[in-house]
Amino acid sequence: MATEEAEYSVSLQKDEFEIREYAPSIVAEVIVYADFEDASNVAFRKLFKYISGDNTRRDKIEMTTPVSQKAESEKIAMTSPVGQHASGQGWAVSFMMPASYTMETIPVPEDPDVILREIPAYRAGAIRYSGRWSEKSYKKHLASLEEWIEQNDLKVAGEPVWARYNAPFTPWFMRRNEILIALAP
Repeated sequence: MATEEAEYSVSLQKDEFEIREYAPSIVAEVIVYADFEDASNVAFRKLFKYISGDNTRRDKIEMTTPVSQKAESEKIAMTSPVGQHASGQGWAVSFMMPASYTMETIPVPEDPDVILREIPAYRAGAIRYSGRWSEKSYKKHLASLEEWIEQNDLKVAGEPVWARYNAPFTPWFMRRNEILIALAP
């Protein structure tokens, strides 16, 4: 059975780099205060409980991909569909919700740490890679993406988002990982 993924179209592809146009979406997000590699594990439990029925309607919500991680920012800006991002203090880890939901129809989380947010359509630079979920690998690929964005005179409009598509038991060499950076239109 296929897992629903964030909806996007590719407007440019060059080697492992792409420019993507993402459709609007809804994410369930948790802010955690842990190191880079532990943040998703800490948040995953809360987010998984939410989609497993820890919500006001006790509905089970289908798992989607990617799971994203991004540095926490002071204002909770519109970010990629599911991500982990970091700032000085913490990480925002999110699950993209199935496209069949709207903010009016999605079950409300019981856990006040789980926040539902709408993400408007946006444009992003992306790099796809396989391998382990490590900060070292993330930083290496992030540097490549940032260099490619600069070389192509693109303007950054958001913080990097680390997106992971596979279960933890997937062999490291088969894992699909991406880094997304929102771009100005």
